[in-house]
Amino acid sequence: MTEKLLGPLSKRPWTERWLTRLLGAVLSSAAYLLCVPREPRDHPESAGQATETIQVTGPGIAVLAVCLLLLAAYFGRRDALAWPLLLVAVPPATLLYAALRAHPEPPGVSGWPWSLTWAFATLVGSAGVLVATTVARRFKEDTGDSMDGLVLAHQRPAPTPTACGPQV
Repeated sequence: MTEKLLGPLSKRPWTERWLTRLLGAVLSSAAYLLCVPREPRDHPESAGQATETIQVTGPGIAVLAVCLLLLAAYFGRRDALAWPLLLVAVPPATLLYAALRAHPEPPGVSGWPWSLTWAFATLVGSAGVLVATTVARRFKEDTGDSMDGLVLAHQRPAPTPTACGPQV
């Protein structure tokens, strides 16, 4: 059972490999939605206008970071280097983009830089995922296929002695 949960995904059947990856993406999305909830409320900024607020708290961000780092370490140990970034960092970044894009500008501020907020959060989250993945890969057992099929083993034949000159 441990081999099934902690072994390399490249050695698992196709369906199990993709279901595990799908579960990872769902878990990272769920962690974001639980730790940074959208809370629809009526806040009358002006007459008859309803807005949604994003409740961001320090403990919520800390729990989200721990969840994402654990997922990144798990997939970093089990899968190729790019998969943790796609499975762990992309879903929360996409959800944050959607939340910031749908969120109206604060009153009295023209040109609210939501895109800079999103870019900074995505950069920090992706860097954290890559660091956790790299650290987890250090603890990965050597399976002998470190290049994951990218380079074919090539052996040159041994040179044959020539009869042209004296052999030393």
